[in-house]
Amino acid sequence: MIIQKKSNTIVWKDIFTCVELPAPLKRAEELAYNLWWTWNPAATNLFERMDPDLWFETDGNPVKLLRSLSLNRIDALLHDAAWMQNLDEVYMAWQAYMSAPTDSSRPSVAYFSMEYGLSHVLKIYSGGLGVLAGDYLKEASDSNVPLTAVGFLYRYGYFDQRISVDGQQLATYEAQDFNLLPIQAVTDEGGHPLVFEVPFSDRTVYCHVWRVQVGRISLYLMDTDLEKNNLSDRQITHNLYGGNWENRMKQEYLLGIGGILLLQHLGISKEIYHMNEGHAALISAQRLADYVEQKGLPFDVALEVVRSSSLYTVHTPVPAGHDYFDEELLGRYMGHFPHRLGISWQEFIDMGRTTPGSSEKFSMSVFALNTCQEANGVSYLHGVVSRSMFAPVWPGFFAEELHVGHVTNGVHLPTWASPESQAFYKKHLGTDYVSRQADESTWAAIEHIPSDEIWQLRSQLKENLLHYITHDYRKRWLRANDGSANLPEGLDCIGLNTLLIGFARRFATYKRAHLLFTDLDRLSRLVNHPDRPVRFLFAGKAHPADGGGQGLIKHITEISRRPEFEGKIIFLENYDMHLASKLIAGVDVWLNTPTRPLEASGTSGEKAEMNGVLNFSVLDGWWYEGYRPNAGWALTDKTTYHDQQMQDRLDAHTIYDMLEREIIPLYYDKEGKSYSEGWIHHIRNSMMYIAPHFTMRRMMDDYYDHFYKPLSQRQQAVSASSYAMASEIVEWKKQTAAHWDEMQILRVNASGFELRTTNTDVIQSLEVEIDRGGLTAGLKVELIVASDDNQGGLTLAQSIPLELVEQSADSRWQKYHVDCRLKNPGIHRVAIRVTPHSALLPHQMDFAYVRWAAL
Repeated sequence: MIIQKKSNTIVWKDIFTCVELPAPLKRAEELAYNLWWTWNPAATNLFERMDPDLWFETDGNPVKLLRSLSLNRIDALLHDAAWMQNLDEVYMAWQAYMSAPTDSSRPSVAYFSMEYGLSHVLKIYSGGLGVLAGDYLKEASDSNVPLTAVGFLYRYGYFDQRISVDGQQLATYEAQDFNLLPIQAVTDEGGHPLVFEVPFSDRTVYCHVWRVQVGRISLYLMDTDLEKNNLSDRQITHNLYGGNWENRMKQEYLLGIGGILLLQHLGISKEIYHMNEGHAALISAQRLADYVEQKGLPFDVALEVVRSSSLYTVHTPVPAGHDYFDEELLGRYMGHFPHRLGISWQEFIDMGRTTPGSSEKFSMSVFALNTCQEANGVSYLHGVVSRSMFAPVWPGFFAEELHVGHVTNGVHLPTWASPESQAFYKKHLGTDYVSRQADESTWAAIEHIPSDEIWQLRSQLKENLLHYITHDYRKRWLRANDGSANLPEGLDCIGLNTLLIGFARRFATYKRAHLLFTDLDRLSRLVNHPDRPVRFLFAGKAHPADGGGQGLIKHITEISRRPEFEGKIIFLENYDMHLASKLIAGVDVWLNTPTRPLEASGTSGEKAEMNGVLNFSVLDGWWYEGYRPNAGWALTDKTTYHDQQMQDRLDAHTIYDMLEREIIPLYYDKEGKSYSEGWIHHIRNSMMYIAPHFTMRRMMDDYYDHFYKPLSQRQQAVSASSYAMASEIVEWKKQTAAHWDEMQILRVNASGFELRTTNTDVIQSLEVEIDRGGLTAGLKVELIVASDDNQGGLTLAQSIPLELVEQSADSRWQKYHVDCRLKNPGIHRVAIRVTPHSALLPHQMDFAYVRWAAL
């Protein structure tokens, strides 16, 4: 009998096919590979019109769109005269933009960040820090400054979020197909993809390097998912903030050490090196090694040079948010560096410890502080918090004195102002409004815009949001879910004239998303009011390791499915830049309720601000500076209770009160019109007096004015004449350190300080005599007046310098004197502080030697 059926196992090979674009459409391909399209509505609209259905199916990814076009569609485009003309116009606008000369008057900058939020199609970001970095690159392009950025290309990026039937967050990781992203491989001299080698302590890690063109700015991304690497090293760039502490150590080593080596390999040298968070702190280690090994500088001289050109930006307001590594783990990766630097292991690891010589873990943030001349928080209040947090790094100085400054975050206006908002601004503020966006005078014209035009803009943006969540969001949800979760109910039932409040951000417990749900009866009355209903839209991800944050999502989801809240409280899953752009423009009020003062900035409210959305937030982060009466609403920055649960209950009660008594009545006070004049008045004030101060243009100007330019000048001075000034500083520090203990405070005569109670008008006289020993450094002698901060610590009340009035012929003996008043009433503590002084130092904390004496 003949066997009728026989077959071996099929072995498939995946082949990707696409149509070669004809020459006239090659210009569209050029546009697709420059992320300029992400903040230019005309370019985005051009791609969408190529094939609206395909644009949706490819999630607004122009590279994937072009790879998926059929021959018939290509032929139709070639014969579409209007579309081809539009392509010419957009392409010419892009070329004109790209051809503008770089602003060479500004210092050049190398910018390092673990994440960049540039577009939802490029999953190399998780939240606010990354979106801030992405906005920064876009503004660097618009401002045409000489900046180059370094980061990672993650194979899986951050997770996609799904919500299960029972409200659980489900995290899924989908691999990115690098061939379908708006990125290009960096090639070697032979035209092959560059394989870049990064020496680790015991092996070499290999990277592919990709370039993302962000307008005029190049962002270089390292990718270790190569077969030449072992499995563990291939996973270094698999996930953003993924894996265990050893993988985090590898990531920070690769970003810092590898990032500097990459720029050198590409022939890129910059004046300023900017660490966006402590993840990039190890750039200083590699730069130090380069100056020691290649320039032959002693370590201490190299440190002065590196410090003079380095800036560290901190985004995290609590110590727990910073990275700390065990000595053993650090030693496995950085153990070879002390030999390269000419110092001991103990000296190296102490650079990452608040208390040198202790058994503390190695802090990347402390290492950054010790190797950067300047550091900054990301809002005024965050600067205050950061100074307090970092005060232990410089014992003998009060938090109020520290050199840690701030630059309040802003947002990239062309990215976050919707196309309709941008058209509105062009019409009323002038076609060149983007170049004048940071000037309040630019926005003054809004005062004269008819109220109905402002309302038409806001109505259009809300309509866009509602259409998105009832159509595009629904289709995306159905495509992503296979029946394992429930589609949120009520997406079709939100009325255009209903007050819509949005809350969307990372679901960390300190963000307090639960406050609105502390009184469900009261909440039910708000959302079910027959004449003045309110709807709430929630969105956001919790870190997969954050059980508390995931619990909040589950709690809100469960409440939203109760009959009285169904369709009135809606949780939208998988919050990303695409969903964010719709939410922040389309709601009426943006709600933010963090635990004060733990919100470093909170830029989502600034993005809403650019679209005429009103903010209702705790006075924390940017809103501490941004709030204006009759332009939004604020919960006080004052803490009434030390018990956080009691404070939460008070804040929740205040939120309900303000909604019931102020916000909802104002929105619905229409007096026969289709809108409330009072509400429009708030929008007008918000646009005129808040928006111009929180743009990325203002933020970038602040960085150049407050940090980059002074650092550049300092770096040039320190490095001039073969690093003569750096060597002079080191010699001064060595001499001062060697003789510091010889200095003695001989006598303190404090007339008028004897009494514990004294009138603030009474003049006190203070004399201090000092024996300098062999110390040649100048001295700064101060009367320090401190007050109780009501939390068990002290805060600086006054710092009163004493004047040198007499000294011996050899300057060994010196007398200092001051007549002063203690200007602030209350109970104070007073003491004498002596510190070494030199005009060569950028600030006192640069050489933090302190001697205290009692009165």
